[in-house]
Amino acid sequence: MTQTSAVLALAVLTTGPASARDPLSSIDWLSQEAVNAVNPDEPPVVQSASPPDIAVMPLDRLSKDPVGLLPSDVTGLPHNIWSASNEQDIVALIRADRRDSLPAIVAFVKVLMQARADPPLGAGPDGALFLARVDRLVELGAVEQAKSLIELATPDTPPVFQRWFDLSLLTGTEDAACRVMNARPDLSPTYAARVFCLARGGQWPVAVLSLNTHRVLGDITLSEADMLARFLDPELFEGAPPLAAPSNVTPLTFRLFEAFGEPLITRGLPLAFAHADLRGNNAWKAQLEAAERLARHGAVPENVLQKFYTARRPAASGGIWDRAAAIIRLDAAISAGDPQAVSQHLPAAWDAMKQARTEVPFAKLYSAALQNMELHGEADDIANRAGLLSEQYRTVAESLAAAGDRFDPFLIAIALGRPQDVPTSAPRALAIQAAFAGAPAPVELQNLVANGKTGEAMLRAITLFNEGFAGEARSLTDALALFLLLDLDDVARRTSLELMILDRAT
Repeated sequence: MTQTSAVLALAVLTTGPASARDPLSSIDWLSQEAVNAVNPDEPPVVQSASPPDIAVMPLDRLSKDPVGLLPSDVTGLPHNIWSASNEQDIVALIRADRRDSLPAIVAFVKVLMQARADPPLGAGPDGALFLARVDRLVELGAVEQAKSLIELATPDTPPVFQRWFDLSLLTGTEDAACRVMNARPDLSPTYAARVFCLARGGQWPVAVLSLNTHRVLGDITLSEADMLARFLDPELFEGAPPLAAPSNVTPLTFRLFEAFGEPLITRGLPLAFAHADLRGNNAWKAQLEAAERLARHGAVPENVLQKFYTARRPAASGGIWDRAAAIIRLDAAISAGDPQAVSQHLPAAWDAMKQARTEVPFAKLYSAALQNMELHGEADDIANRAGLLSEQYRTVAESLAAAGDRFDPFLIAIALGRPQDVPTSAPRALAIQAAFAGAPAPVELQNLVANGKTGEAMLRAITLFNEGFAGEARSLTDALALFLLLDLDDVARRTSLELMILDRAT
């Protein structure tokens, strides 16, 4: 059956009684600008003879830029980090650097994006900084935080609502977003989204009529129409060949393919899509791969990774199955309180985490238990490294120093904030040492701080660090020096420890 005949067939169905339709609940992805977004100046399609509601918006709508999930007493950041900077400059910095970084830097970026702070200079009602912060969180896989940020601000403008709708699809909570869209069609990001929400709201005949109307008008492409047709009545397409995967996957297209039984593979899609694979109706391997990918970027709590690793016994070997088996053995040994078994299984588990680049979640999970065990040799060394990657890194370092342990003295010195006291020759170690020894931050960053542009200085320091992480040692010193200048001692120590402990290619 062709796309056109399928849509026409659905139009015929509208002459009969309305059937109860409940397309599967929704999920997945991240926000993108729609190609065929609904024109906010165009009135919605008339669906009844009742007088339309009049939407009233104050002309002096306040910017959403100050909205944040984390107050200053939680973040430790001043409330005026943005207020002396121009909004366009801050937005450009947030959107500019997309390189991979160390977990401590990623965590700090997320704190900055969630911080409650005064708006920057030039902040307008469009909330450009707010939107950039939401988008950055989504890019980092922090979909729940991004969605909560939007809900705190209220998704009452098309750009904000679009992101809320996308994240609602991703988290399976689209019914609430669809209720708002059905009541406020002017917020619809696309006509395809409008059709989807009409169906989700039980208005199936209206959804079919809207689909055909906007297909004829060119507001919905033939490919969108074919996806929506299968979504509205999958039985009509039984035996039809599968649809080709779209070249540009959006949250809605991803959800539609899932709804009519042709789910798309999340590998290669933006990080936010991986959350879909964590649900119980997916194969264990897909859940494991998604959990590793998300945990690697700090996008899910460490106990989520543990949950999927230990869910069952691997029935195969190699790759991710071997990693799961290694964690299962170590987890059982730790639960049994058996130091000998832990010493036996810890090296393999640590190697597995190095392969997956999930050493930091591993440290958060098991460090406390490992510190309370009498381990020897390689296992003891790994336990110490995990301890220095954990939340308790200072306590671990103090214990190692007090015991005169033969463990790496430079790592202990970093954790205690005194790396300059230990001789070293490695380029990265020297870069760290210089910053803690008092090397000044770059003059341009110092000037930003002096002029009250603290948040801008932090963002530029993060960019510098990522340049240094890619191979420019001087940039590492400059970035760490700025963190120390701003009393971000914890960020500087964690970042330095990860730089030396984690095996990351330059």
